[in-house]
Order: sequence, then C-alpha cells, then structure tokens
Amino acid sequence: MDLALRHAERLLAHDPNLAIEQAHAILEVAPKHPLALLIEGKALRLLGKLGEARGILSALAAAQPRWADVRFELGVTEGALGDNEAAIAALRGAVALRDAFPAAWGALGDLLFVTGAAAEADTAYANQIRTSTADPRLMQAAADLCQGKLAPAEAALRAHLKIAATDVAAIRMLAEIGARLGRYGDAEKLLERCLELAPSFVAARHNYALILFRQGKAAPALREIETLLRADPSNPVYRNLKAAALARLGDYEDSITQFEDVLRDEPNQPRLWLSYGHALKTAGRTTDAIAAYRRAVILDPSFGDGYWSLANLKTFRFTPEEIGMMRKALADPKLAEEDRFHVHYALGKALEDAGDYAGSFSHYAEGARRRRALLDYDPEEISEQVRRTKALFTPEFLAARQGVGSPALDPIFVVGLPRSGSTLLEQILSSHSAIEGTMELPDIAAIARELGERKLKTDASLYPEVLAGLSGEQLRALGESYLSRTAVQRKTKRPLFIDKMPNNWIHTGLIALILPNAKIIDARRHAMATCFSAFKQHFARGQAFTYDLAELGRYYRDYLDLMAHFDAVAPGRVHRVRYERLVADTEAEVRRVLAYCGLPFEEACLAFYATERAVRTASSEQVRQPIYKDGLDQWRRYESWLGPLSDALGPAIEPAASKSAD
Repeated sequence: MDLALRHAERLLAHDPNLAIEQAHAILEVAPKHPLALLIEGKALRLLGKLGEARGILSALAAAQPRWADVRFELGVTEGALGDNEAAIAALRGAVALRDAFPAAWGALGDLLFVTGAAAEADTAYANQIRTSTADPRLMQAAADLCQGKLAPAEAALRAHLKIAATDVAAIRMLAEIGARLGRYGDAEKLLERCLELAPSFVAARHNYALILFRQGKAAPALREIETLLRADPSNPVYRNLKAAALARLGDYEDSITQFEDVLRDEPNQPRLWLSYGHALKTAGRTTDAIAAYRRAVILDPSFGDGYWSLANLKTFRFTPEEIGMMRKALADPKLAEEDRFHVHYALGKALEDAGDYAGSFSHYAEGARRRRALLDYDPEEISEQVRRTKALFTPEFLAARQGVGSPALDPIFVVGLPRSGSTLLEQILSSHSAIEGTMELPDIAAIARELGERKLKTDASLYPEVLAGLSGEQLRALGESYLSRTAVQRKTKRPLFIDKMPNNWIHTGLIALILPNAKIIDARRHAMATCFSAFKQHFARGQAFTYDLAELGRYYRDYLDLMAHFDAVAPGRVHRVRYERLVADTEAEVRRVLAYCGLPFEEACLAFYATERAVRTASSEQVRQPIYKDGLDQWRRYESWLGPLSDALGPAIEPAASKSAD
C-alpha cells in the first residue's frame, strides 16, 4: 500500500490521469483512504476539474480537520475557482495547523495581494521566507521581519551576509526590509544580485518585478512578469500585475484586454474589477468604467475604494441606494480602516453634489484625518529642502553651468500643486499637433532619489547639494537618462511631450541643469481653491501633505517660495499659467503658453475636449468637456470650516488670485 501511494504521488507531476487511476486502485482496496483521496483531489485540480476536486477535498477536510495538507490543497483549489474568501480561510487553516509550511504561506500571500490586503500579504510572504530556512542564523532575523522589527533583522542579515555573501534567502530578506523602508533602489540591487546567483528563484523574481513597478520602471517590470508567466501562465497575481504594468506604460487597450482575460477566470474579485475600471476610465470609456466600479461594490458592499472611484469620476452622481450602502458600511464597526476613509471621501462628494455642505465637509475631514493618521509625513522635510535648494541655486551657480546638460527640446514639464488646473492645461497642449500628452511621470523624482542615495561619510543625503559636484558631462548624462526612461511613454512621432508630475516643482533646479532647453510651466490657481480641492481629494499615493489643512497651507507657501526664488535667479525660465485667466480668456492664455513653447497657435487647442487621449488624473472626465466657470469659487461654500488653511496660507492667499499673468 505504501509503495502504491508513493508511486501515485510521483505520478502527479508527470501524468495526473495515471495518478487518479492509481488512487482509484488504492481506494478499491481501502475505501476513503485519506492520502489516496488527497492525491485524487490534487490530480483533478491539476487537470482543471476544479468542481470535482473541491467536492473531494471539502469532504476530506471535514473528515480530517487537523490535516494541514488537505487544507492547503483545498485553498489552492478554491482560489482557482475564484472564491478567494474560502481560499484564504483554508490557507489560514493550513498555516495554523502547520506553521512551517512555506508553500501555504506563499499561496496565502498571493491571494491576499490580489484581493488588495497588501500589508497582510507582506506578512504572509515574510512568513514564507521565515519557514523556508532551517539556518538558525537566519531564523531569528526572519522572525523579527515577520514581527516588523526591521532594525534588528537588518543588522542580523548584514552580519550574516559578511560570512555568507551568496546566501540568496538572506539577500531576499534584506531586500524585503529595504522595500518596507522605502529604499527601493537598495532593494532592486539586492534582488538583481539574488537573481544573478539563483535565476530560478521565483519568489525573488516576483519581488523584483514589484520593486521595479513601484519605482515606475514598468518596462523592466513587465519583462520580469513575462518570465514568471512563462512558468506559471495561470497565476492571477502575475496576470494582474501584467495588466497594471501595461496600463502604466500607456498600453491601455492591451491592459484592458489583459484585465478581461483575468476577470473571465476570476470574476468575483472586487479589486480586479476596480483595476479594470481604472484602465477603462483612463481610456475614456466612462460608461464601462462606471459599470466595472459598480460591479466591485456589488461584490463587496464595504469596498471603500470602489465607492471612491465612482466619486472620483467627478461627473458621476450616486443614487440614493448607493448612498444608503455607504452609510451602512460606515455603521459596521468591523469595516477596515482603508475602506472607512475611502467611504468618507465618497460620501463627502455625494453630499456635496446634494448641496449638504456641512455634512459633506464632515466626511471629507474625517476621511482626511483617518488617512493622515496612517502616513509618515514630516512637513519640515519639504521646507528644509526648499531652503537648501534656494541656497544652492544662486545666479552665480546657474551662470557657471549655462549650456550644460542635454540639449534636447522634447520635454514640457507642467508643475505646481495637484488640482491647480494642470490636467486642463495638459489637455489643451496635447491638442497641438507638435505635442504629445503622456502622464504624471515618476522619472525626475527617481533621478533625484538616486542622487540622494549617494551618501557622505556622515550618511547625510547629498541631494540637491550633489549637483554642485557633477561635471557638464554627468549632467548631460542625467538628461539623456531621463529621455531614455520616458521614451516608452511616447506613442507618437510628435517632437514634444508633456510630463505633468506636479511635484516636480521641488526639482525645478534639477530640470534646469540636466535639460536646459526643456520648458517648465507652473500651473497656478487661487490658493484656497487649490488647497481645498486637494484636501477633498484622496490620492492613491505621493501627496501626503493634502490630508491636514494647516500642512496643506504650509506646503503651498513652500511651493510659492521656491517658484519665486527661480523667478528671481532665472527670470523667464519658468512660465506661469493662472487657471482663472485661462478660464476667463482661454485663447489669449493658450497663445501665450504656445509662444513660450516656440509653437504657432492651432485652433484645435481651443477644442481640446474633442481630443481623444488617455487621461490618468482625477480630472479625466472634466477635461473631456468644454471649459466651465462654475468651479472657480466652489471652495467658498466651505469657507467657514477652512480657518486652519487660511491661517497657514496667510499672505499667500491673495497674490495667486489677483496678480496678473507673468
């Protein structure tokens, strides 16, 4: 009997049909033999007969409640059937019964990741690492990693790698610590080394793809994902990541097709419907996007991001039934914090549309309060960087570097604060035959971050001071690097393209040095209007300053301070477009900005709403309509609650509104 069972297990990897035959032969002699039933269930799963496999494994799990292996197989089968809730429950049961079960921890991490539980997925992956090693020198480091004790884990791993420099498990763990600390460059280098040593290390390759994606390096991330998919083509985590990477690269039709392929196999996953909706929205398929978002909240009525994505269309209006669903979700004390703040933002928008401004503000404020509590943000860091940038970029410093950098004319940078009219400006400019619109590109910030990772002996960051020590050749290389990085986003042969990352205002000096012929446009709107619009907007990432009114005001003043500095030390280098003037006299402002870009006026720029292109920002639906003036003073409806913002802005309020165009 034992020999027959071992033979059946070996057959699983090569011929599941023969494994089933062998299992049946055993069951004829020993009916209900647990291991034979497990082999049969696994073989049926491998053959794609998921319903039959589930029936056998469910019954076996009920009969053998303390058997971790059957719960693992049941979890994998439920996941393949698209029932992630049941799959996660089964896999949690497996690791509860047997902690040292790396395959189950990994499968659990994959399911948590695809359902959007990123923090729990990280913990599961950390436990996969911990249970994969029997080396006592690594076990404590892995345990610390699982408990979030990153400093002792990092120290132990670095000490271990001094002795065993090629230990790929330790290298992967150290990369995981780097990722959790936001040191993505370090994590990327570690994972590159890991894969050099062990090219078949699948978990490390998945980590590598994620790290590349999180840094905005979608093209290399996609290459790694394709490698993973060749080995495991049905893996929903890899397929979902591929769709997201395609969207990041601007290949929206391919991304949509990929999401549709995944959804055919995983139709009950709210987060997949959400991602699909985002791709549809960006491609301008608004009706389909609404249907996808609504499908997400039907599948999970507590799914806050689904409600917020509907609200974030700006032109969408909730039904009374949907408002009731959101109120019911908030009343549930078990609602997850991420869902809760998303629902608050969505309800704020719904009540604003209904004219209940007091109720609306209370929800916006509560959503912001909860979101801010989850962020590690120090406003002093921005203020300090502004002070240091001003100290570095003197007229003498700039004059000594005149003519260095890449001579390319291609980029047009639109900088400022989010919600300042920059998407409208981008849409207008992208309607010109010489200008291509791309998206908010992460590449300037990535270059700055990489420069900042060069350390002094004191471990102080060198950015922006490092720029003073770079030669003209090095500055030119940085400019060429930017052009190379962004080339993948350019889908047409138009000579100019727009990078609309608003946060690049802090890197105005870097842009001026490495791309001296690039155009920089500062999109500016009334301070109160800009800041309140940002306050009621939940951003997916990167705008941590927007969740507190006083911090918002301080950030805006820092932005004004630096822009005023460059106006003084490099007059005319930055062109300013004021939203109020753009709305009041569109043609005159468009002619001014095109003249700054060295381009003739084209009538198509005034019919920008007819231009078909992908738009990724929160204003995507608004810029597909003609200019309207109703939104100019919306903030005044909330003025009585905006005291902290007004106080923080101080004298910054009026100049942005009243000063004539620069």
